[in-house]
Amino acid sequence: MSTNTTAGRGMGKSADRSKGRDDDVLELIHTVMHQYRALQYRVLKDGPHDITHMDGKVLGFFHRHPGATQSDLAQQSGRDKAQLARLIKGLREQGLLTAEADELDRRQVRLHLSEAGLAVHRELRQASSHLSVQAVEGLSKEEQQQLMALLLKVKANLERED
Repeated sequence: MSTNTTAGRGMGKSADRSKGRDDDVLELIHTVMHQYRALQYRVLKDGPHDITHMDGKVLGFFHRHPGATQSDLAQQSGRDKAQLARLIKGLREQGLLTAEADELDRRQVRLHLSEAGLAVHRELRQASSHLSVQAVEGLSKEEQQQLMALLLKVKANLERED
């Protein structure tokens, strides 16, 4: 029997996934994103800051929303407040985020990227841009557009509530 079984025949897709099949679309997307993130953060590996993917996401949020609060980040991201508090604390300890009390409500803390945080954010963006070009190298503009259209269809399928 072929190892290319489909759901409903043989052992099904879940058994095939456990074998590390390369033809499972979502597993391949996951692998590509893992490679992308590893390469993206390797740029910072030898620097003074130990930046994770989530740290990068937090820095990006406060770059786009300077003066936002931890609550704003939690609401926007849907992440656990305790996890975000730890991330923010670590970024502040590394000198990448600065905090100031809100003028109207001293209990609220407004967060901004420090100069070092801006530099790290710029490095991550440059690495992302370089990797984006590298990732589609050898693909024609038409192939890139087709890939984008197909991925948007997959995304829409996953967002659709059945």
